[in-house]
Amino acid sequence: MPGQTSSSVAAAWAARLMRVRWIVRAPVWLYRAWLGFVFGSRLLMLEHTGRKTGIRRYAVLEAIDHPGPGTYIVAAGFGDHAQWLRNVWANPHVRVYTGSRRPVPATARPLTREQAAAALTAYAGRHPRAWAALKPVFETTLGARIDSDGTSLPMIALDLVGKRPGGTPQLAGTACTAPVARWRPGGVP
Repeated sequence: MPGQTSSSVAAAWAARLMRVRWIVRAPVWLYRAWLGFVFGSRLLMLEHTGRKTGIRRYAVLEAIDHPGPGTYIVAAGFGDHAQWLRNVWANPHVRVYTGSRRPVPATARPLTREQAAAALTAYAGRHPRAWAALKPVFETTLGARIDSDGTSLPMIALDLVGKRPGGTPQLAGTACTAPVARWRPGGVP
């Protein structure tokens, strides 16, 4: 293709592959078969509720950051058009699967542009090769540049509910639509 560099062609192909449903859904099947450990600690599966149907939905996402024992930060590679993001905006009560562990209830909250830019900068510092490959893909799917001053890439913090001070989760209800109890100081859920 005249006028395009090899990295922009690769980013365009990667963006197209992200739209092939069976490729994107394959990691969900593995997580649901309790084989999530094959993806290591950088991926997680998010269980959320469909905003119109109320049906449980699943998305496997890369954890951009894990700033504390009870928080994961994820990015919406398709921007505001990502269905999982729209569902989470409608109902922030979700469940998070990591590795082959049981799901943990969580509450999703959007990050500001500045917080998102800081998280991406930290990610780029920790994983420079992955960021060099992902940045053009994100820019292609978003149709916008990503820089350190701020980003149009929506990012969500997943705050695990019931994280005990010692780092072990207190499992709350099993349905992601059920109200969840927050951990209170003094050991009373």
